Amino acid sequence: MPGEMTSTRPGTLRVSFILLFCSWIFRTWGGRRPKSRRNLLLVCTACLLYGIFVVTQAGNFFPQHKNPSRTDHTDGDGESKQQRNFLEQNTFYVENAQPLGGAINSSTTLQPNVVYITLRSKRSKPANIRGTVRPKKRRKFGIVGQHEFGYSIQDTGRVEDKFMESHKLKGTPTHKSGGTVAIILQDARGDSTQSNIRIYSDRAPPWFSSEDIKAMRFLADARILRITQLPSSQTYLIYETPSKKRLAASVPPPTCQGMCGLVRRPLDMSEVFAFHLDRILGLNRTLPSVSRKFEFAQDVLPCPVILWDSFLSPTDNITQSSIKLNWGSYQKILLHKCWLNGKVPKADLGCPEVHHHEWSKMALFDFLLQVYNRLDKHCCGFRPRKEDECMQQGLHLKCDNPSNIDLTHIVQRQHDARHLVFINNKGYFDRSEDNLDFKLLEGIKEFPESAVSVLKSHRLREKLLQSFFLDKVFWESQRGRQGIEKLIDVIERRAKILLTYINAHGIKVIPMND
Repeated sequence: MPGEMTSTRPGTLRVSFILLFCSWIFRTWGGRRPKSRRNLLLVCTACLLYGIFVVTQAGNFFPQHKNPSRTDHTDGDGESKQQRNFLEQNTFYVENAQPLGGAINSSTTLQPNVVYITLRSKRSKPANIRGTVRPKKRRKFGIVGQHEFGYSIQDTGRVEDKFMESHKLKGTPTHKSGGTVAIILQDARGDSTQSNIRIYSDRAPPWFSSEDIKAMRFLADARILRITQLPSSQTYLIYETPSKKRLAASVPPPTCQGMCGLVRRPLDMSEVFAFHLDRILGLNRTLPSVSRKFEFAQDVLPCPVILWDSFLSPTDNITQSSIKLNWGSYQKILLHKCWLNGKVPKADLGCPEVHHHEWSKMALFDFLLQVYNRLDKHCCGFRPRKEDECMQQGLHLKCDNPSNIDLTHIVQRQHDARHLVFINNKGYFDRSEDNLDFKLLEGIKEFPESAVSVLKSHRLREKLLQSFFLDKVFWESQRGRQGIEKLIDVIERRAKILLTYINAHGIKVIPMND
């Protein structure tokens, strides 16, 4: 008997005890007892049964070792397959990176050394904004109004002046010759092994070529040899390249020798946005551009640095274009479809060497960013603001005869006259949907299929986030993902309006591989 009691399972003992206790309750309940004592007994019985239930289930709340041979619906790390599938469908990642703002909760166990950026925004809906930053959160910079990228003209001033002021130090050589100022220096960031272009996976996003990545790394990380201010108020960064020896301190170069970068004001940060958008749409017409923070000038905000292209055709001083066109002649060459299908146009048509498809690509690109300084410098297609250049110079008063208005920034390369190069891509993100410049699309009868397919694919946001993450300085200058999401909201709404315009006007969407 003792051996049998020892071999009895604990569960069997608990069941026998419960049965005996229940039979005792029924016998007690069957007797004649006062109602008060009977109710008291009932309450005590219920409490005792609840206590037994808690004791029997207590073992399930303590950690137990899993049986390796057991198969269930969870993986080895305790994460359900349903949750993993959801993350895979709503997440893109950059391999071998450290966690950053915008990543998913660190308590979720996923693949090691991977940055996960969820595509679902934390906001319930896109911000309904006039500009890219809500008015209550805008920084105040005095009298001048706020720019769409969070900087003001009064705060930044002329960036070249701040560069020069930062080098009024002892022993810093400066030279003046014909309005050109050259300063020999070395950027401290050039000695850093950590790049500002973050590519953690085996290859960069497919919309960037190897030349693009090389140029981006060079502009962001290369050691600066000298800064040269030109008479045109443009500022060069003369970089030190392995193939070029250090230039003599007493002879400032008149133009760029080797690889150089053109520094723009912090107000022109849309140049970086335009470069990434251009590559994602498959247009490939802008020059590589990155954001860079200069350690030697502490009071200078991050600036866009654009790769200098020495092969650009010389431009006119007034229109900044290598091709002289006004609005009337531009509309005529759109009707003639110059150089389409390899046909040589007649001499009396006045066709430039630019291929017909180039104008369609430029119009689509300018509409999404609302770049009006190429086709609509006089602001005839929308209601300008007081701070717009066309209002300050009185150009908007000449819209009565638009045929004679010159186009600006129409540039091509000397060895490739068939294609345009998009320069001075000053975009505006604070223009409302009821004040968009549809004059930019006038005369366009077809659009590139590659770009329109990206707009229709609902993956524009994902690609832009992936692309901007590469440029660390730009990502941080826009206050991380939250600020960049607001910029993307604007572009997505304009993309929907453009697609509606294409359907309403019967515009063709065709391949343009010329």
